[in-house]
Amino acid sequence: MDDFSVSLRDVWRAKKRIAGIINQTPLIYSEPLSQCTEANIYLKLEQSHPTGAFKLRGAANKILSLEEEAQQKGVTTFSTGNHGIAVAYVAAELGIPCTVCISNRVPAAKVNRLKKLKAVVEKVGSSQDDAADRCRQLEKEKGMTVIKPFDDKEVIAGQGTIGLEIIEQCPDIDEVIIPLSGGGLLSGIAFVMKSIDPSTRITGVTMKKSSVMLESLGHGRPVRLEEEDTLADSLLGGIGLDNHYTFSLTKKYMDEGVRVEEKVIENGLLFLMEHHKMIVEGAAAIGVGHALVHKGQLQKNTAIIVTGNNIDHEVITGLLRQS
Repeated sequence: MDDFSVSLRDVWRAKKRIAGIINQTPLIYSEPLSQCTEANIYLKLEQSHPTGAFKLRGAANKILSLEEEAQQKGVTTFSTGNHGIAVAYVAAELGIPCTVCISNRVPAAKVNRLKKLKAVVEKVGSSQDDAADRCRQLEKEKGMTVIKPFDDKEVIAGQGTIGLEIIEQCPDIDEVIIPLSGGGLLSGIAFVMKSIDPSTRITGVTMKKSSVMLESLGHGRPVRLEEEDTLADSLLGGIGLDNHYTFSLTKKYMDEGVRVEEKVIENGLLFLMEHHKMIVEGAAAIGVGHALVHKGQLQKNTAIIVTGNNIDHEVITGLLRQS
């Protein structure tokens, strides 16, 4: 792992670079969630991007940072869906070739979205690690640039722009609850929030199944885990045994990492649907689910990152039938 630290200059540079693609997303006060939790709860609506997820920020910053020659050779990425969609979207906007490698676990809705964006889609194996291996092959064979989903300086800085927006929209925020997978989102936001006020609490939430980052932190090094089915499928995937940035940044800036039961994720999803009329994916609702079972334990002014809305309608239908 590298001795790496992002700077506020990097994040501000990212904000300026992606301004032509990214619009500021809303931070709304949730009265029903605030009443349930005895705190002032704000929802950062990252599902409002054209791609339906926060990943557009990091992907745009990375691709726009490439030299023209590298852009013309094309980009490739491995993704559980949302990052792939973001890379494909930016590539389409810039008119450059794009190949997205995904595992067989990626839901059909995300696969269809990738194809509509004119990306070449390659299904490889049963995990994100398998897809990553194929990307490295394309890099060697065709000279394509691999746009990593999280473990990349420009990607982390791009996600960090969410932190800048939160501070601008509500300077009193003293806790941020962030879905945790590879750690790019948490690393970027946490760095910004802690740089401005070190006392800001950063809580990472992930599913109980296949929680690779928390297992890695527990072992003191990156590890691999077999992926299991989960409602929060966007949080699946390894962090890379050769992780350069996000393992150390998550370790440095996260105050608490929490494993969340599937039922809690489901409750968060249904809460947003019922009280805010929002249809989001499981990974986006995990923070709300966590808040609902931690009544009285959150900081006074807490922001929850709602990360994306790319969910199969069959999943929604099934949850409604069960509820």
